Amino acid sequence: MTDLRTLFSSNDPIDASEAFTNRERQWELVATALADHLRRITAPGFDPTDLEAPRTHVIVFHGVGGVGKSTLQRKLEAALGGMRPAQWGEQVWTGPTILPVRIDLSRSAGTTFEDVVLTIRAALATAVARPLPAFDLALRRYWEAQHPGDPLDAYLERGGLISRFGKALPQQTQAALSDVAQALLLPGTVGSAVGQVTGALVGALRERRQTVRALAACTRLAPLLESEPSLEALSFYPHLLAFELHRLPEEKKVTPVILLDTFEDTADRHRDLERLLQRLVWLMPNCFFVISGRSRLQWADPALHGALDHTGPTAWPGLSTTPSTVPSPRPGTPGGRQHLIGDLSPEDCDDHLARRLVKDGQPLISPAIRAVITARSHGLPLHLDLAASRFLEIRRTREPQPADFDHTFPALLARALSDLTPDEKTVLRSVAVLDAFDLDLATRTAGLTHQAPARRLTERPLVTENPYALWPYHLHGAIRSALTEADEYTDDRWTPADWRQAATRALTALGDQWNANASPTPSRLLLVACLRQGLRLARDHRLDHPGWLTDAAYAYTDDSVWEPLTPPANTPGPGLDTPADALAELLTAIARRQHEHRRHTADRLTTVLDSGLLPAELTEMALYYRAKAHKDLSQNQAARTGMQQVADAEGRLAVKARRALANLARLAGDFPTALAAVPTLGWKGRQHRVLGDIHWSQADTTAAVAAFETGRTAAEQRGAAGERAMVQVRLALALSFADPVRAGDELALAHQLPQGLDQRSNTLLAQIAALIKDAGTAGVTDRAQNLQVDIETAGLPFLHRFVQLALAFHHAVRDDRQSLAATIDRLRTLTASGDFAYFTDIAHFMADLPLPGPSATRWTRNETDVRTAWRGLVQARQEYLATGN
Repeated sequence: MTDLRTLFSSNDPIDASEAFTNRERQWELVATALADHLRRITAPGFDPTDLEAPRTHVIVFHGVGGVGKSTLQRKLEAALGGMRPAQWGEQVWTGPTILPVRIDLSRSAGTTFEDVVLTIRAALATAVARPLPAFDLALRRYWEAQHPGDPLDAYLERGGLISRFGKALPQQTQAALSDVAQALLLPGTVGSAVGQVTGALVGALRERRQTVRALAACTRLAPLLESEPSLEALSFYPHLLAFELHRLPEEKKVTPVILLDTFEDTADRHRDLERLLQRLVWLMPNCFFVISGRSRLQWADPALHGALDHTGPTAWPGLSTTPSTVPSPRPGTPGGRQHLIGDLSPEDCDDHLARRLVKDGQPLISPAIRAVITARSHGLPLHLDLAASRFLEIRRTREPQPADFDHTFPALLARALSDLTPDEKTVLRSVAVLDAFDLDLATRTAGLTHQAPARRLTERPLVTENPYALWPYHLHGAIRSALTEADEYTDDRWTPADWRQAATRALTALGDQWNANASPTPSRLLLVACLRQGLRLARDHRLDHPGWLTDAAYAYTDDSVWEPLTPPANTPGPGLDTPADALAELLTAIARRQHEHRRHTADRLTTVLDSGLLPAELTEMALYYRAKAHKDLSQNQAARTGMQQVADAEGRLAVKARRALANLARLAGDFPTALAAVPTLGWKGRQHRVLGDIHWSQADTTAAVAAFETGRTAAEQRGAAGERAMVQVRLALALSFADPVRAGDELALAHQLPQGLDQRSNTLLAQIAALIKDAGTAGVTDRAQNLQVDIETAGLPFLHRFVQLALAFHHAVRDDRQSLAATIDRLRTLTASGDFAYFTDIAHFMADLPLPGPSATRWTRNETDVRTAWRGLVQARQEYLATGN
């Protein structure tokens, strides 16, 4: 559609692209495309196993986050399932039953490619109520190879697919196995072994036996069953699913409509998951796919050749932005299957600006200017339109420069405010200080006593709603920028004091929300969200930070879960000029230490302490975490000094500091002192973790496991996810020496629990435990070398000692005296300061070697008993490996 205003603003040729389609229009697009798809797959001659025909069974909706793509997907799923909104038109197709299957690909959902395949098959299991033998046999073979000991039904139960689709899938795969075994006249016992059944089936297919004539029609079944059952192979199995769907009897025919939501979360540098998903889509041309993501799908781009299996406009005519020799799904409209929703993504902003003003076939607006406009627009098409008009205006007198567009437009703000009531304008300006808000937060920040103005504002298009977020509303980025930068051009503009008062009210309201939910089971999500907004408000508006921020800071650090907090805008050092700056830097340094070298963490915390801006309670926190950094850096004397300062202060972290001192005593080999401190620690001092560490170090596995299990239970009862993960890793570590079978199970959980908690040292310790579990087998030494590189990168040198201890156990089990001697030498060097020196003693005990001299280690039991216990673990592992258990 031509923009007449812009057309008459310049003599240059102008073209404008449509930025929005409403949801009724989107339904029409889907319904029309689906009708075309059904006509094509039901026409004579359609062959779903044709691997060369162009694919036109995909429609894409794309746009910036939060504009309703997921909502549209859910509404499409409901409509295709028979629950169509009243304003949407009637369906325009006839034919097989439609089976909608929506799959969330967001990182938060944790959906893997296996989950995608299983979801589609589980949905079909309910819809067609019969085995699909070609696919089911391949799936069973893959599952038993890749998930030994993990039944398919148990996995489906954990993933929620049983509750969503029922138990038909495991039953049907087993029925497929039994039916094929019966057709091949295999014995009953053999018939339950998928490997033997598939082997016999491949032979029958190769020999073209009459008993398997139905499956023989799938010419690629035998090669697939013969291939290694890997993830790569799984990505080709959808071909078998397409084959089985095509040969269903008429009364069972279904057409799956697979809705892939949040497709942008499949992106990575190598496009690994996207490649698998594209292959699935390509191999199922008798299904219809609705894909939503933040950017246009690039499969029709020839530049991606090699990154994906199928690329270019000929392969995907409906996804192309350039004409191809294959007709588009909408004749005369290249890219007719890709549609924008709401705001534009950065790529589409640039594309829009490039097409908006054109001269001699080339974009009139330069890439540098387009980049500035795109960044400033926040995807708002109105901003792009205003920028294009400004470009033409400036161009009358001079050449436009990028700096001419590095601002917002008062006209944008004027349009946003034009039809608002005075109370709505107050709410609008107030929520501009917030990243996100709900009705209560908006009302209190505005200083109003009633929510009606806030509710009316949220119904306007300049506020975006995410109903699943903690605070569901956020102001459009372009409008927010205009309010904070261009408000001075409005007649009823706020003064700096007005803005500061709004920020103060917002900070108080956030604190009240946090305090109202701080007990008895505080919400971690709310805590982190309040901290992020509260820290920014206090910092940006130079507010005196209230007591609730201190309480929230302690709650944030209490469970060793390290969600990222917004980094301070100011740089450390001279930039720290308010208490809010110092607190923001303190918490950022603590959280970021999971991703930075501990030397950098110690330096950042020293800078914060030297600023003198922290109150006493938060100074204690900075001292404590700097001492932890010193311990991780093996600077244990500095760590002891810092922890003693915190313990002597008798503040909130005194118990944790005493626990750290007990651990430092253990590291120095003074086990009686460490053990004597345990009764004083209690839950806050994580006494069971401390006790377990004392016991496993003396090869008392039974006592260590009991202590760690008690600590894990206590953490579970209190909802302490971080502590639970740390205790679980130590439980696996203790068992890795004594019971490799059970250790494998515990390690599986130990690898799972820290996910999302950002516990780097804990994650590395779990990998060390895996080395110990595998001691005596091939590959341990190479894995240890790779692990030491990761430890060095993380700046956690204390873990080098654990790696060497694992290697000492490995060499002792293999009775490799030469390698063991070299390992002991390395341990002796690593423990020269005295800390962890008992690891060197343990290495001698493992091989029943005499100590080279008197030991400074003070055990809690007789040294001979400790020696015997460690040697016994080595001998037990040797016997375990000798028997092949």
